[in-house]
Amino acid sequence: MGKSFKDLVLWRKAHNLVLEVYKLTSKLPDSERFGLINQIQRSSVSVPANIVEGFGRISLKERLRFMYIANGSLEETRYFLILIQDLNFSTTESLQEQLSEVSKILNAYIKKMKVSLK
Repeated sequence: MGKSFKDLVLWRKAHNLVLEVYKLTSKLPDSERFGLINQIQRSSVSVPANIVEGFGRISLKERLRFMYIANGSLEETRYFLILIQDLNFSTTESLQEQLSEVSKILNAYIKKMKVSLK
């Protein structure tokens, strides 16, 4: 592990996903400000935030717990991207691809941690 969470490819990709989500939400209807916009911003921010919190934990078991939370938030974000597209607010394919890449890396981290716990 690096000296800083910023050294993690996983964190950098999750952070970039958040930046893209914020760009997307700036184009959504104002009527969604307290609904969909708030929800997807919160769920997407939760992903790198939980990665950071897990990074700061000493126990591997605790780190793994925060990776699971990040994974749940990532899946919640995936749903909101699908919903935004299905409501015809915007196309989200590129964001969904970006999210899938984060998901693959996160799942690899989780798998590696689970093996280390055994």
